[in-house]
Amino acid sequence: MTEAIDRYQAYKTWVNTPNAEPPEVSIVIPAYNEEIRILPTIGAIATHMSARGRPWELIVADDGSTDTTVRLVEDLQFANLVLLRAPANAGKGDAVRRGMLAAKGKLVLFADADQSTPIEQFEALEAKIAEGYDVAVGSRKAAGATVRHKSVLRRVLSWGLHSLVSLLFGIKVLDTQCGFKLFTGAAAAELFSQQKIDGFSFDLEVLYLAAKFDMRVAEVPVEWIDAPGSTVSAIRVSLAFLGDLVKIKVRDLCGDYPQSRSGDSSESRKAHTS
Repeated sequence: MTEAIDRYQAYKTWVNTPNAEPPEVSIVIPAYNEEIRILPTIGAIATHMSARGRPWELIVADDGSTDTTVRLVEDLQFANLVLLRAPANAGKGDAVRRGMLAAKGKLVLFADADQSTPIEQFEALEAKIAEGYDVAVGSRKAAGATVRHKSVLRRVLSWGLHSLVSLLFGIKVLDTQCGFKLFTGAAAAELFSQQKIDGFSFDLEVLYLAAKFDMRVAEVPVEWIDAPGSTVSAIRVSLAFLGDLVKIKVRDLCGDYPQSRSGDSSESRKAHTS
C-alpha cells in the first residue's frame, strides 16, 4: 500500500509541479487520431516514469489529428507535458522529428501511442545507453523478445522487408520498425536534424544514418503486443516502405546526407550520458 501511495504522490507531483531542473529523460509520443488510446497511454507512461524520482518530460507530437486527440491532451494541463500541434497530417516521421528536436532530455525516447511496447521496457534500453551506446532499439526479433498477437501477414511482410534492408543497406539491426527507440540527446539532435522521410520508414532512415555516422547501436529484446484498433494498413505501409528504400539510397548517392557525424562524437556522448 505504501509503495502505491508513493507512486501516486510522485505522479501527482509531476502533473502539478514544473521540473525544477532540466529533464533527464524526454519521451515523445507521435499521435494521429488517438482519442481512444492517448489518455490511457499518457497515464501509464506518467505513472511509471514519475515513480523513478527523476525529472522527465512528456511530449505529445500531434500529426494533424481530426478527432478529439488534441483537445483531450490540452485539457489535461499537466505541468511537464508539452503538446506540439500540427496544422495538417504530414506523417509519423514528421511528428517524431518535431518531438525529438523539441526534447530537452539527456535521453530521448519515442514510443508509439498504442503502447505495443509497454513503458516498463524503458529500463532495459536505458541500461544499454549507460554502457556507452548512442542508440538503443527495442526489438521484436532479438533473442529473448516476446511477441503476442502478431498476424501471419505482418510476420511475412516483416520478414521480406528485413531481408531487403539487410541486403541493400547492410543494417545489422533485425527489427528497424519497432516504435520504441532510445537515443542520447546528442544522437537524437544529430540524427533527426538530418532525417527527411515523413512517413513510417523514418526509422530505417535514422538507423541508416546512425550506421553512416559510426554511432553505437544496441538492439534490445522487448515485450510487444499487437494492439487492437490500429489504423495502420500493413500492406500500404509496406509498399510505402519499399519506395522509401529507394529514396534513401538515391539521397545518399546524391550527397544529401553528411558523410560523417558533426562534432566530437565521443565528447557529445560523454556529455549526454553523465
